[in-house]
Amino acid sequence: MPDRSAVIRVERLSKHYETPAGPFPVLKEIDLTVQRGEFVAVMGPSGSGKSTFMNILGCLDRPSSGGYWLDGEDVNGLDVDQRAGLRNRTIGFVFQGFNLLPRMTLTDNVALPLVYAGLARKERDGRAVRVLERVGLGSYVGSYPNRISGGQQQRVAIARALVNDPRLILADEPTGNLDSHTSEEIMALFGELNAGGITVVLVTHEPDIAAHARRLVRFLDGRIVHDGPVGQGREAGR
Repeated sequence: MPDRSAVIRVERLSKHYETPAGPFPVLKEIDLTVQRGEFVAVMGPSGSGKSTFMNILGCLDRPSSGGYWLDGEDVNGLDVDQRAGLRNRTIGFVFQGFNLLPRMTLTDNVALPLVYAGLARKERDGRAVRVLERVGLGSYVGSYPNRISGGQQQRVAIARALVNDPRLILADEPTGNLDSHTSEEIMALFGELNAGGITVVLVTHEPDIAAHARRLVRFLDGRIVHDGPVGQGREAGR
C-alpha cells in the first residue's frame, strides 16, 4: 500500500519511448518517497532521466508502468482533466526561464493560475498582490517583467507558483539564468518557503545549489544511484 502521508510516492516507475529500433528506456523501476516538508535536490548528467522523472511528478507526462501517488491520490487512475485539476491544486512550478508574459503586469502574471481555477478578478488580484509581498516585491505589483531584474523575475515566478497555496513546489534549474549572488538569494527564499511547510523538489546541475537542500537524489542511466542527506552525497552530486 502507498504511504498516504507522503506528498510523492512512486513504486517501480518506468518510462520508455517508442523508436524505430524499439522501446528506448528512460526510467527503470524507480522507487522514491518524499514526505511532507522535505527539501530534495535532484541531480544527474544530461540523459540520466531526471527531467523525465520531474515531468511525471508534475503530471505533465505519464509513466509506461509502475505507480505514482501525489498527495495520497493515485495519479495513474486519473483522466486528463482530473490530472490537470490535481496539478493545479497541489503543485507550484518554477522554471529556469521564468516564463513570464511580457505584456502583463506582475500581478496579472502571478494571478494567471487563478484564472484557470475560475476565481473572480478581485480575489485573483488580492491573492497575487499578497504573494508578491511575500517574496519581497510588494512595491512592483503594477510593473512589467522587462522593467525588473532577472532575480526579481524569478521571484515573480515563485510568487506565481505560490498563488494556489501548493503543498509541493517543483523547480527545474531555478537559478540557471542567475548570477551567484542572486542564486543565493533565491535559494534562501526556497529555504524560507520550506521552513514554512512547503515541500520543495528541485533539479540542479550545481552542487552549491543542491547544498541548500537536506536530501540529495542522484540519477544515472535511468536509475537512482544515490539517495541520502546532502552532506553524504556532495561528492556523488559532482
